[in-house]
Amino acid sequence: MTVASQHAGPIVVSGALGNVGSAVVQALSEREVAVRAADIAPDALTERFGPELDVARLDFGDAATFGPVLEGAKSVFLIRPPAISRVGPTLNRFIDAAVEAGVEHVVFSSVAGAESNRIVPHHRVEKHLLQSGLAWTMLRPGFFSQNIGSAYRQDIVEDDRIFIPAGEGKVAFIDARDIGDVAALALTEDGHRGQAYHLTGPEAMAIDEVAAVMSDVLGRTIRYEPASALGYFRHLRSQGLVVVQAVVQTILHVGLRKGDAEPVTDTVERSLGRPGRTVREYVTDHAGTWSVSSSK
Repeated sequence: MTVASQHAGPIVVSGALGNVGSAVVQALSEREVAVRAADIAPDALTERFGPELDVARLDFGDAATFGPVLEGAKSVFLIRPPAISRVGPTLNRFIDAAVEAGVEHVVFSSVAGAESNRIVPHHRVEKHLLQSGLAWTMLRPGFFSQNIGSAYRQDIVEDDRIFIPAGEGKVAFIDARDIGDVAALALTEDGHRGQAYHLTGPEAMAIDEVAAVMSDVLGRTIRYEPASALGYFRHLRSQGLVVVQAVVQTILHVGLRKGDAEPVTDTVERSLGRPGRTVREYVTDHAGTWSVSSSK
């Protein structure tokens, strides 16, 4: 018997408009379980997923939205919006509300190394969740393939370059769709409560190798231009990122130089019974993302 079949009520998916959250909604829908997709713009959720999906407004900065989102739910997929750095009055308060609402299980999409890295906000969420009394599952993915289509997109579209402070470090990029599939598994099947999973893609690639794959798929030359830490921070600020977000993103990318994202795990393949999606698959499936015309 699956966990989902033991309890009535929808599975709440926070951040459902994001890369990972939307993948979780899709994976759960394919399993034909009740889903409540939650994000700050419910109309956009309805437009994306259709009028038949249960949607709710969730603003981590507005605790008044927590009750309606959690009503009747026994399981929650939780992910931190990148713009939120103060997790105490936001995500951790939401966890407290989940306890009060009778939620039993939270699957938290954290980051690799969050259990020991006190700098990243995810560390404080993990710690609070462990102390909450809720059943938990930690997903600790490495760098997303989707970063190439979001955080790196502007530089690729405008300058045909990937500009990050990774040095010669290699990265085992993981596709958010695979994270969504693993999350759906953890939310609906037995054996995942109290577990922490380090999720990676099937291969570690240097950034110049990623650029070569993109060049091949897109039919134009994409180059890797290594950035300094300070240069990258200033670049992020020039693109409009707030200071705290720019600092966290810079720290995470500088860690690539030390091989923080190089180890490859087989967790995705063991969990799903298939290999994880490669960077080439991601770029091929989303080739239009980096077309010059798409930026106009």
